Amino acid sequence: MASFSNSSTNQGIVEQTRSFMRVDATQWPTAKIVASSNNWLDFVAGYMIGRDRRFQWHDTNHTKLPQGTSDLTINVTDYSFLTDDEGNTIVTLLGISLIDAAGAETPLTLADRGDVNYDIVSYGKNSGTPTRYDQIADNVVRLDFKPSATISGGLKFYFQTTPSYFVAADTTKAPGVSPLLHRGFVIASAYDGALTLGLENRNTLAVELEVEKRKVVEYFRNRNRNQVSRMVASNESNR
Repeated sequence: MASFSNSSTNQGIVEQTRSFMRVDATQWPTAKIVASSNNWLDFVAGYMIGRDRRFQWHDTNHTKLPQGTSDLTINVTDYSFLTDDEGNTIVTLLGISLIDAAGAETPLTLADRGDVNYDIVSYGKNSGTPTRYDQIADNVVRLDFKPSATISGGLKFYFQTTPSYFVAADTTKAPGVSPLLHRGFVIASAYDGALTLGLENRNTLAVELEVEKRKVVEYFRNRNRNQVSRMVASNESNR
């Protein structure tokens, strides 16, 4: 058997190993790519939810609209909204409505604790028809009045959830974000592999990853171009 120790052939193999990554069970398995893609999906989704106040992003891979219903229960003022009908975690509540026995929907107003009329002692203690809700935790709300009757599906809520994550069997699934942002998933996965395996192209991929991060920022900056800008007076002192 020929030996390639200290030969140019062996050196070439070593250099290729430092620069390229094999997607297989021994060097970089599919599970690693899935994990990297999901981490990047969390970054993109988190930025979308935090920045995109107007359009209220929703992963297009989810099969249902980001809304649901819950029973309104007599004398119960506290309600939690943790997951949607598909089992996705609700990360942001956007609004709540009251659905009466006839099916009519009335949006509830989010309470302002800074309002002089807000009474934290009596809030939610008296019976009546709810008109407001206080968000006392991320996904927990308190109605301003105790409902006088139980109504099936009497509360309708609107929300944003975690994205639709990848699993190992997703060989053709595309991310549920704009196609303009899909390249970032490839770069993020390649960078994670190069960094972990110590490949020589990790620095180049790090630069490309920063490009993709800026692309996410610019995408939402341009997306809101049709939103009317307002000029706000500055109180800056010239002293």
